[in-house]
Amino acid sequence: MGARPDPRALVTARVDRELLALLVHEVRSSVAALSAIAEAVSSGGIDDAALRRLVALSVSACRGIERVVEDTAPGSVRLEEVDVGRVALDAAAAASLGGARVRANVESELPLIRVDPVRLRQALDNLIANAVLHSSSRDEIVVAAHASGKELLLSVRDAGEGIPREQQARIFKPGIRLERDRPGSGLGLAVARAVAEAHGGRITVESTLGRGATFTIALPLPQS
Repeated sequence: MGARPDPRALVTARVDRELLALLVHEVRSSVAALSAIAEAVSSGGIDDAALRRLVALSVSACRGIERVVEDTAPGSVRLEEVDVGRVALDAAAAASLGGARVRANVESELPLIRVDPVRLRQALDNLIANAVLHSSSRDEIVVAAHASGKELLLSVRDAGEGIPREQQARIFKPGIRLERDRPGSGLGLAVARAVAEAHGGRITVESTLGRGATFTIALPLPQS
């Protein structure tokens, strides 16, 4: 009779697989952004202001790759004072470069808050990618940022098919994919939740079948 497997080894192997899947998922997102930027530049007809903007977006994508390679745990954050509205604008701009119909709606004069801009951008990129996946090419996706009470809210709204109410609680678990015939790793929403919670915040979804979905990351505002 063979030796029984060590439960600790099985757990370690499972965690290693999850971390590897997370690493691949996050690097793929940044590489896709760089590819879209390169295509936009190669197409020509870009003025100096637009070119500077594309360079800034590419630098942001490269930093995202560096950070993920250094630390694959999305719950690890490095806090600094950040204009979260700018993070939302950059995420929307990068998605638009990839061909998606994404519009940003950012409240003016949002307060600076202490967040990890790389991790927060990863969370937004994942929410936007999820919205694109479940929307038609004609649908507009809206990325919004505004303050409400004691929280700063970042949301991504799509006009897709929506999520059944009984499934809404489980979609944030790693590896969950409601539709197996569509591409995806099932990690994007789990990463977004981990990032939100690492900042002391939360993520929610509101959805009605046939009327799209809105994912919202709520971050605590500094209290005076």
